[in-house]
Amino acid sequence: MMSKMNVGFIGLGKLGLPCALAINNKGHQVWGYDINPQVKEILDTKVLPYREEGSPELLQTHTINFGSVQEVVNNSEIIFVPIQTPHDYKYEGCTRIPQERDDFNYAYLKSGIQALSNAIANQSENKVVIIISTVLPGTIEREIKPIIKDNPNFKLCYNPFFIAMGTTLYDFTHPEFVLFGVDDEWAAETAEKLYKTLHDRPFYKTDIVNAELIKVCYNTFIGMKIVFANTVMEICHKTGASVDGVMGGIKLANERLISPKYLNGGMGDGGGCHPRDNIAMSWLAKKLDLSHNFFEDIMAAREDQTEFLADLIMDHDGPYYILGKTFKEETNLILGSPAILLANILTERDVEYTHYDPFIDTVKPEFKSGVYFIATKHSEFKNYKFPEGSVVIDVWRYLDITDENVKYIKVGN
Repeated sequence: MMSKMNVGFIGLGKLGLPCALAINNKGHQVWGYDINPQVKEILDTKVLPYREEGSPELLQTHTINFGSVQEVVNNSEIIFVPIQTPHDYKYEGCTRIPQERDDFNYAYLKSGIQALSNAIANQSENKVVIIISTVLPGTIEREIKPIIKDNPNFKLCYNPFFIAMGTTLYDFTHPEFVLFGVDDEWAAETAEKLYKTLHDRPFYKTDIVNAELIKVCYNTFIGMKIVFANTVMEICHKTGASVDGVMGGIKLANERLISPKYLNGGMGDGGGCHPRDNIAMSWLAKKLDLSHNFFEDIMAAREDQTEFLADLIMDHDGPYYILGKTFKEETNLILGSPAILLANILTERDVEYTHYDPFIDTVKPEFKSGVYFIATKHSEFKNYKFPEGSVVIDVWRYLDITDENVKYIKVGN
């Protein structure tokens, strides 16, 4: 039999209220607070002033108990915090991009967490607090943890939602997965019990900083897809092709394009087709006078990211060894290889290095203590015993180096 839980919300706006109704709809008691007096009026009149699919009907038949922050804490085991972290209007995408950039505004969130921490300090029991707000990576550690550091009953989790306003209720109860940044394992397990009463979707637990970054990357990935599709649309408009016909074919590529493939982090794109096609499309974009040359951006990013890897190498004193020349593992093809691009960038910087690939070179060089960069993910490199005192930089993060006398750097970890 489903266990009923007592759930609280600090924030009952356009995100919080539909989610609170969804939880109440599963039989859980819900208490809530919002600084906006209009929210109390909405709960009393049961009239929702904004369009939100499914929520007006639940509002008519369900009750969210409204009280102070202290009352919410007193009556809740789990407390959600969907407090907004707004940007200035100039950053919302309705006007041209300003020259300056800025982080989100965390003032409302910090104020809410402070009030919540004060209320929890009066409790003898642990309270699970689930922050939903979108933040940039490192924010919880920098802005939130100092507020709650002296409050042992404040058990923190970070659980950003992937929803679209207007369909919040459906998106909350039918997610692709539930993302959880875990600070306290017991708190995460308690929250998972609640979620299992709402749906059977997978629960992905990771570090809080990872979860912070997953949330904003998820949103920007959508923006990247839209920019690509709109680039294709403009090309079609100027060449006589059909965007619906072109994207119809792209959508069928669910093994390499519309899939998890190529989403791991490593060296840049390579091979006989991909870089040259992007360069050719960059030429076409200029010829057609496209509004934005997306393909130029891709190739420029590929070079810039390879420069970053060159910087990592040069952070250490040589001698330098680049392991791998081919564009992918277990082949002898170097056409379009990002490993060759890296070597050329080091040459431009007047860096001396030894470049070796077991699928191309017949003579293995003498390896001495130095800096080793794994440019191609050949399985042979997993068996190497690197000289004592060496630094091994692994952009693929696939080696198993346990020698304490070798400094092993997993790029991105």
